[in-house]
Amino acid sequence: MSVVAVGSDDVYPLARFVVRELEGKGFTVKVYGTLRTGSIYSWSRVGHEVARAVASGEAVFGVVICYTGTGVSIAANKVPGVRAALCVDAQTARGARLWNDANVLALSARLTTEEVAKEIIEAWVSTDKPDPAEEENVRYLATIEEECKGRVS
Repeated sequence: MSVVAVGSDDVYPLARFVVRELEGKGFTVKVYGTLRTGSIYSWSRVGHEVARAVASGEAVFGVVICYTGTGVSIAANKVPGVRAALCVDAQTARGARLWNDANVLALSARLTTEEVAKEIIEAWVSTDKPDPAEEENVRYLATIEEECKGRVS
């Protein structure tokens, strides 16, 4: 069974819904942030922790949730090898997986209804392989990461 890392910075009904939805699809969900502690948790830390789980191979993909979805996606994208995408609809989620090989899904607790989250998750999990025509673009991201290692601007 595949493990998915899911984290949230606050007690959002959406976060609990995402966990249930993924478990219903047969995934084992490892929770982070507020979902683990039950109390408010830093968006930067939860984004980082979920991303580390994905980058290390502990999880096949991750889902991060904060009020706007922006903060957790920024934090997750600081981890080499992580490609977090803030998705507000199913088409964006499908495209992020297909064209960008995204491995962390970021959601806005403010904007995302359970029905939309269900559609986004379905699009995300049903697109498990990137478009081969995009392989060079995704590989280029690793080149950028390597080039920027250790640099402070």
